[in-house]
Amino acid sequence: MNHPERRTGHVAWQIGQIMAARIERTLRPFQLTLAQNSALTQAIREPGVSSATAARRTAITPQSMGTAVNGLVERGLLERRTTPGDRRTQRLHATETGLRLATEAAKALDATHAEALQVLTPTEQEQAHSLLLKLLASLNPAAVEGGSP
Repeated sequence: MNHPERRTGHVAWQIGQIMAARIERTLRPFQLTLAQNSALTQAIREPGVSSATAARRTAITPQSMGTAVNGLVERGLLERRTTPGDRRTQRLHATETGLRLATEAAKALDATHAEALQVLTPTEQEQAHSLLLKLLASLNPAAVEGGSP
C-alpha cells in the first residue's frame, strides 16, 4: 500500500488545508472569510458575475457562496444588481469600499503566500505554480482564465 505522501492528490489536499487556514488567519483582521474574499475577488475580476459562476470558479458550494455574498452585501462591500431582461439572476458588483478592502487584503495575502513559498527558489515556485495551474485547468476549467463559465 502506498503511503499518503506518495499520492499527489493527498499532498495537494494537505497543502490546501494548511494554506486555507493561513489565508483565513490573514483575512481575519479584514473581517473577511475565505469565501467572502473569493466572492469579492470574483466580483472585481468580472463585474456582474453571478453568484453561481463565482461559486463554480472558486470550488465553493453555492450555499457557502450565498452566505458569503449576503455578509458582503450587508457590510456594503458588494452590491447585487439585476440585468434588464433577466430579473432572476443577481449580478455581483464590488462597491468602492469593497474594492479598497480587497486591495488591502490582497497585499496581506501576497505576504502570506510569499512566506509559505519561501522554501522554493523562484524557478521552483514558477514550476510548481505552472503544474498546479495545469491540474486545476483539467479538474475545474471554470477556475482558470479562459475556462468554461
